[in-house]
Amino acid sequence: MDVKIINCKIIDIENKRIIEGDIGINEGIITKIGDVFSGAEEVIDAKGHYVSPGFIDIHMHEEDFSLTKKQEYDISETMLNMGVTTCVAGNCGNNRQSIEEFAAFINEKGNPVNYMSYIGHNYLRNIAGNTDIYKKSTKKQISKMQSLVYEAIDNGAVGLSYGLEYCPGIDTDEAIEITKEIHGRKDLLLAAHYRKDSKFALDAIREMASIGRETEIPFQISHLSSCSAFGNMTEALNLIDDLVKSGVDLSVDAYPYAAFSTFIGSAVFDDGCFELWNKSYDSIMLTEEPFKGVFCDKELFERARKEYPQMLAVAYVMNEEEIVEALNHPLVMVASDGIFRNHSGHPRGAGTFPKVIGHYVRDKKIMDFYDAIYKMTYMPAKRLNLRRKGLLKEGYDADIVIFDYDTIIDKATFQEPQLKPEGIDYVMINGSLAIKQGNKANNKLGRYYKRGEA
Repeated sequence: MDVKIINCKIIDIENKRIIEGDIGINEGIITKIGDVFSGAEEVIDAKGHYVSPGFIDIHMHEEDFSLTKKQEYDISETMLNMGVTTCVAGNCGNNRQSIEEFAAFINEKGNPVNYMSYIGHNYLRNIAGNTDIYKKSTKKQISKMQSLVYEAIDNGAVGLSYGLEYCPGIDTDEAIEITKEIHGRKDLLLAAHYRKDSKFALDAIREMASIGRETEIPFQISHLSSCSAFGNMTEALNLIDDLVKSGVDLSVDAYPYAAFSTFIGSAVFDDGCFELWNKSYDSIMLTEEPFKGVFCDKELFERARKEYPQMLAVAYVMNEEEIVEALNHPLVMVASDGIFRNHSGHPRGAGTFPKVIGHYVRDKKIMDFYDAIYKMTYMPAKRLNLRRKGLLKEGYDADIVIFDYDTIIDKATFQEPQLKPEGIDYVMINGSLAIKQGNKANNKLGRYYKRGEA
């Protein structure tokens, strides 16, 4: 064996049980589970801690090379620290650089975690020549985007993502029309940041379902927690249930925080937002210098919107009990929606997965252990058609997290959003140690996967 992990509490997600035993790994693949008697080049003593498949983050926002200059990692490091081994980038209609550049960088330099990516509609609008977020695209621009979508899919993108709220000029027809060249592809996935939240959430869900129905492509509703945790989560979940029963292929993700984060200059903060949320300027906290950790008043809010439109802001506007309701629903998986700029942002990008286990499962006892692990591993793996990830089984990739159930917890805060969690002892990516005894061992083990490669 290359690696042998002994004294494990192996999480068997399919059968909702713990297997006491060992795991043997060769050439990046799990080759033996149970009693492993053969020797190994490296032996890891799990000391009775839980061994889980690596967490899979189906919704996050990748590195921004214009900020990192390809000289450092930002969110990839925090993903690794919290046990994530595979991430899906390009969400909410936005690629922070081209998929080709992103993939080439990872494959050349290595990366803390594995990545896959959507192609973003809003990103393509800019390439096609429509830089006005409030303007409809022309027929020529839509035709150009149809070709670009097909090209990205042909080159291995997971699917297509939309950022409907970020770009009010997108109508439903445009969202459907740009999928012309990939219509009916069941091996793909569409994902969307909704049109509008709060009292408009149900209409937004109906629109996303209509796009899925018309395109005949499976559809992922992004971060339902920030769409419907305003007093109507039960109605939203019931609506999604009804749509699925009617034949629409829908699934959902959510993160475990009652505050969202996005760019202060985005359309999310256009006139009327505070009336919609029943909040005021002081519910908005800025995350970067010169206003890091400062809550807004009217003057600062308007100044930041004008002078620092790309600054990330945190909006404390949602109801936590509705977040938990979403996370417990059988169609909802856990995802971080993590995004950072210059190592600043929302703690979800560094704490989501340990928070679910440590806070909601262990401390609050408001989520089931096996359901939570399933929602962070095998459920997103199945949705992404990952054939060798998401389970601890012989023949599967050795993407593995070893954690201490008694101590695992998120430590990242809204003031210090990148603090490492506690209780994560080892992380393996592709059969090699990335985190060893709680410390970084190798942050270059991740690779970029085209659709169908994993």
